[in-house]
Amino acid sequence: MSDRPGTHGDDDRRRQDVEEFARVWATALHRAHYVPISAEERHRIVRRLTDRLVADLLTGAADPGGGQRIGADLVAAGFGSPEALGRTIAIIGSRLLTDLRMPADPTLTARLSGLLAELSIGFASAAHDRSLQAQDLVRLAALAAHSRAEEALRVSEARFRRFATHDQLTGLPNLTLFAERLASVAAGTPVGRAGVCCLDIDDFAAVNDVLGHEVGDLLLRDVAGRLGAIADRRGDLVARLDSDRFAILVAGTTCAEDMNKIADRALAALAPPFHVAGTEVPLTASAGVAEGPLQDGSAASLMRASEIALHWAKADGKATWRQFDRDRSDADAERYRLSAAMPAALRRGEFTLAYQPIADLRSGRLAGVEALARWHHPRLGLLSAARFIELAERTGLVVPLGNHLLGQACRQASRWQRRQPGLYVSVNVSVRQLQQGGMAGTVSQVLDRTGLPPDLLQLEVTEQAVIELSGAVADTLSALMTLGVRIVIDDFGVGYANLANLRALPLHGLKLDASLTRASTSAFGPAATSRPGTDDDFLTTVVSLGHKLGLTVTAEGIETAEQAHRLTATGCDNGQGWYFGRPVPPGEITARLVARNHPTPTT
Repeated sequence: MSDRPGTHGDDDRRRQDVEEFARVWATALHRAHYVPISAEERHRIVRRLTDRLVADLLTGAADPGGGQRIGADLVAAGFGSPEALGRTIAIIGSRLLTDLRMPADPTLTARLSGLLAELSIGFASAAHDRSLQAQDLVRLAALAAHSRAEEALRVSEARFRRFATHDQLTGLPNLTLFAERLASVAAGTPVGRAGVCCLDIDDFAAVNDVLGHEVGDLLLRDVAGRLGAIADRRGDLVARLDSDRFAILVAGTTCAEDMNKIADRALAALAPPFHVAGTEVPLTASAGVAEGPLQDGSAASLMRASEIALHWAKADGKATWRQFDRDRSDADAERYRLSAAMPAALRRGEFTLAYQPIADLRSGRLAGVEALARWHHPRLGLLSAARFIELAERTGLVVPLGNHLLGQACRQASRWQRRQPGLYVSVNVSVRQLQQGGMAGTVSQVLDRTGLPPDLLQLEVTEQAVIELSGAVADTLSALMTLGVRIVIDDFGVGYANLANLRALPLHGLKLDASLTRASTSAFGPAATSRPGTDDDFLTTVVSLGHKLGLTVTAEGIETAEQAHRLTATGCDNGQGWYFGRPVPPGEITARLVARNHPTPTT
């Protein structure tokens, strides 16, 4: 049995193709020259000749006499007339490669032409023994047939070339021809410039799903027509790259603005609704443009840059275009490298925590600490959570990473109980962690393993996580409440929290976003200052709301004594910010606790 799947199927198909070609050839010979043999015998003769012809064509046999012997054997079988040779040359030259599904390969074409020439020579040589007159007729017929065969091959090559370089649905150039033309432009203008605009129909899959692929195909043809209409007469090339992705190549640009105008024109051309099969279909498209000088290897880079910019347009909301920007691309590449490095970094233990003090505003006493993720990157140094947490969210690594950091925080907080009983630790948790059905169980195991009382673990969730209290998130919060863990909403006041949910949530407190602790500045000019009330009135109202719901209110972003006094006056319970201390390694928090318990005597 063959080790290669599909081998038997390919062989069967090749035998069927050879059988069909031999049948056509035998029929042509019968019509050209009568030989008193049965149709079955005629077919067997021609089938053997076909097998030899195909073998010589595919293997390029070193024996140059193979084609001549085929011609001689054709005469020996009785098909010695010029008409028989003419039909043979015409049939082989025009149909053999096509019927046997062979590619339009210049090597095969040249080899076929050589075999036809040899066949003609062999045929003529064999016919010479019969009659000098017949030989002359055969020679003339062979020359004419050879000419017709070459012409048929040229037509066939042109047809295959178009098939290989054009999209069969829209008739536009395809990716192959687009890449060839871009490379040609780069090679022909070493100091010139060019631009590429890459376009993609937004949510085109929905059109196929709802209206069907036939309507989708008609729509793509109309899209191709509109884009083709905006091509500049100087030779801009519009191509369909694949599916619903198109591209426009503009040679001889002067600056990036030239391509920005092309993108505007392309999106404007696609903006009016399409009418397909009696249905109005509104569409939008996104585009990415790249423009610049053409140098060695820059053609492929220009194409790739336009596709990157298209990805940005999609990510930025669709129905727009974006211009390639090297700084943004470098930043994306750096984020990708960080994302790719994170799993190994977690295994090596490179992620750790810094702790920021949370103070009781009335007494100034340290009430708790917030654990903030840090990455000791071997090349970039110490990275804050802002550099990598979003990446961990996207990849799902935030779940194992969060569990790892939760264990660190609880172990450290348990040690601090010997220095200050009741000191709590606040840990951020992501939406993805809350959506994991086993999070409450994980927290319970961590608390059992570290010995930290549940009420000294505070979990901070974002407003986004509690927009809708349903499903896994609600079940997880309920289970955590049953454990006795504190739950607070982080960055309250800048998200989308459902106020009705504040009554139903198993919350312990609110952490006011830092923007609320700063003096407000209106973006609406003097008219906005006529509204009654001050920043302090607003803060007092928010704090009062929290207290009426039985929640502890913590203010973030306190950087000055004045801010601390203002927040204390509003009735806010706790404060956090640089005024009380920056995020520091656990050892510095320990030193602070030791200093408070054992103050240095003054002299």
